[in-house]
Amino acid sequence: MDISNNNFSGEIPTSIGNCLILEYLYLQGNSFHGAIPSSMASLKGLLELDVSQNNLSGSIPEGLEKLLFLEKLNLSFNNFEGKVPIEGVFKNIGAVSLIGNTKLCGGIPKLQLPECPVNVKKSRKSIGFKLAIVIISIVPIFLLFSSFLVWIKNSKKKSPSMVSTLELLPYVSYKELYHATSGFSPSNLIGSGSFGSVYKGLVHLEERSIAVKVLNLQQKGGSKSFMVECNVLRNIRHRNLVKILTCCSSMDYNGNQFKALVFEFMTNGSLDFWLHQGLDNENQSRYLSLLQRLNVAIDVASAIDYLHNHSMQTIIHCDLKPSNVLLDNDMVAHVSDFGLAKLLPIINDSFEKQTSTIGIKGSIGYIAPEYGMGGEASVEADLYSNGILLLEMFIGKRPTDNMFKDGLNLHNFAKMALPEKLVQIVDPILLPREVHEAPTAIVAARKYNNGNEIQVDVGAEGISNLCQMDPNLHKCLVSILEIGLACSMESPKDRMKMKEVTKEPHLIKSAFVDSTIHRREFRRIQV
Repeated sequence: MDISNNNFSGEIPTSIGNCLILEYLYLQGNSFHGAIPSSMASLKGLLELDVSQNNLSGSIPEGLEKLLFLEKLNLSFNNFEGKVPIEGVFKNIGAVSLIGNTKLCGGIPKLQLPECPVNVKKSRKSIGFKLAIVIISIVPIFLLFSSFLVWIKNSKKKSPSMVSTLELLPYVSYKELYHATSGFSPSNLIGSGSFGSVYKGLVHLEERSIAVKVLNLQQKGGSKSFMVECNVLRNIRHRNLVKILTCCSSMDYNGNQFKALVFEFMTNGSLDFWLHQGLDNENQSRYLSLLQRLNVAIDVASAIDYLHNHSMQTIIHCDLKPSNVLLDNDMVAHVSDFGLAKLLPIINDSFEKQTSTIGIKGSIGYIAPEYGMGGEASVEADLYSNGILLLEMFIGKRPTDNMFKDGLNLHNFAKMALPEKLVQIVDPILLPREVHEAPTAIVAARKYNNGNEIQVDVGAEGISNLCQMDPNLHKCLVSILEIGLACSMESPKDRMKMKEVTKEPHLIKSAFVDSTIHRREFRRIQV
């Protein structure tokens, strides 16, 4: 963790002791004050710690000498005072830097610090000493009584899961957002849904583009959606999750309640736009290549894996779909829109489940089948949505396409065609020109055995074009679609596990890239 040479101030939070696998911590060149928290002694795996050039004070925690793996400790140019420990890293003069702390004493002789003064005990207790005893006796009683009053006050409030967490985020005013979005002008509207609208804004002082999600508080659950999204976003940090900048809970110019979330603006819009609206007559180059789609698949899987397995608390997104996957300037995917997210209870079950919806959780076409039968939100349901998203990315059809009726759906459509009839279902943009121009397949839903079987009829013309598809491209497309099928199985227990979902796209991409490089080198040798 490196946050050196910034303008951070305040005390180093004691919660740093919870980062148990932290190995390198660089805090130098800031304006931190106060003491080094004793909780740092919990960082048993710490290798390097640099807090130099701050305004820290107090004594050096003795717990630091118990960090067996600490190899470098820089405490220089602060206001530390008192005795320097002599064990652990403090034994090695080359591993510790203490310069610029004029009030330190003791330590190993090689440090050449002055000896610490010896306190001489007096035979008779002074008045000051007696007064200190009285104060020490009274203070705990006072603190205990104050804590009891605070506990009584808090017990009358709502449960912790419903208490506003907005105080933990920086505020922005309605006026600032109003001006940034030109009065929430329709020309700045970039998206809308049941829980609100998203506007593009510009912070003039920084010339920075932002995305402002204004909650529709008239919609049932809108206010709760705001709270859920705040609770989720304030605790998560991942390169493939949309980053919240701030929030606003205020009144608009008409005296109505106003709530909004402010995010980083994603310059390349949503994945849905690129899959279904990105190709037009004016700009034929606006489409996603195979490698770009593989990268998006990897990014989305990484984000969901983080939410399920690596965040402080297991988070279920509940509404994963292409319109909720945003692309930044480098075409890196960011999962967004946590208004429906569900937080699972932590181990001791002290955190109340919360969700922003009643009834159906998610969007039609991407909702796991078990939701229709009253099932609870689960990580397996997110996997189902991810599977449908994968199939949509590489087939180019929404799960709500008009062709999917009479028992035919996106999952079955892909399953029946793989692997022999891949060319008839894959997004034509991903195919070489000679295969792309083959006659389109005739797909018909036919019912046999009381509707239990659906068959795909394919026009005989153009089948020979399959042989023109590069075998490595064919293998890549079949492999990624098989992941989509494995994730979107009807039964939750049959779906692919998250560990494989994050690993397999990497392997597929590597194999395809290696084969492409090898093929190009072979062609150069032939020339």
